[in-house]
Amino acid sequence: MIPKVGEVFVGTAVEVRPFGTFIEHPEGAHGLLHGETAEVGARVTVRVLDADVENRRFSLARA
Repeated sequence: MIPKVGEVFVGTAVEVRPFGTFIEHPEGAHGLLHGETAEVGARVTVRVLDADVENRRFSLARA
């Protein structure tokens, strides 16, 4: 499941990359928190900025 634009949720940081951190949605999909880092395993409150349902990708910002 891809969350809807504007949805706020608490996810888990699963991977940190130079360009941001991948956050896991409670239902299993992963989104990118651009330009920010969080320790793997940290719980992060985020808001969905953009969703690409076809490619199962979504962009996040801290909420």
